[in-house]
Amino acid sequence: MTPIDRPNFNRPMLRDFQRWQEEIRREFASPHEGLKYLVLGSRFPGIFNLGGDLNLFASFISAGDRIGLVQYGRDCVSILHNNMRTLGLPIVTIALVQGDALGGGFEAVLSFNVVVAERGSRFGLPEIAFGLFPGMGAHSLLARKVGLARAEEMMLSSRVYSAEEMHELGLVHVLAEPGQGEEAVRAYIARNGRRQAGHRGIYRASSLVDPISLDELNEVVEVWADSALTLSDSELKLMRRLVDAQTRLAAA
Repeated sequence: MTPIDRPNFNRPMLRDFQRWQEEIRREFASPHEGLKYLVLGSRFPGIFNLGGDLNLFASFISAGDRIGLVQYGRDCVSILHNNMRTLGLPIVTIALVQGDALGGGFEAVLSFNVVVAERGSRFGLPEIAFGLFPGMGAHSLLARKVGLARAEEMMLSSRVYSAEEMHELGLVHVLAEPGQGEEAVRAYIARNGRRQAGHRGIYRASSLVDPISLDELNEVVEVWADSALTLSDSELKLMRRLVDAQTRLAAA
């Protein structure tokens, strides 16, 4: 990801993801092409992704635009679900986290088979601070990975977790030293490349044993949109202050 503005999932970034997934599917549709690993990282210093476009959310909420909220959410979970299904290709997906993965950024990370994170990276779901909850996959993915009670605790607390804590929970698979994330990904692939078929078989079987359907994700989006439309003016002001903070970060 190479954002030109705030490092979040704004509409241009979502369009880039849609095109990226479509092109990968087209380019590697033939099994002879031999794509085995797909890696997503960010070139924004210290940030993987800060999540949803809060400025867009605030404008939809102010206008009472439920359709806009739902459509945004559906676009997000469609991309997420494609990634969870490895784009229908015989690949293993890897998230490379070299900074903060918050809100929707954390949700995106959870959709990958393998997570490589540098020490110093942070993970969290801060939405409850302004009266919302993460509605684009966190509930479904965390419930499967750490159990429903722990998932609710993580969403309700708005606590930020270190890469080391995520490793203890099993949500980060490889810890790397700061600045060594890309080398850690290369080392992981070199170490496991011969077993790639077995690894992807396990990940595919896991998705069958405890499946997450696109319908489930879309239904949660509906709940999220309804919740968003109940936010107060003070909560919207807090949301906009976070937007200002992200804008200053991007400018710096």
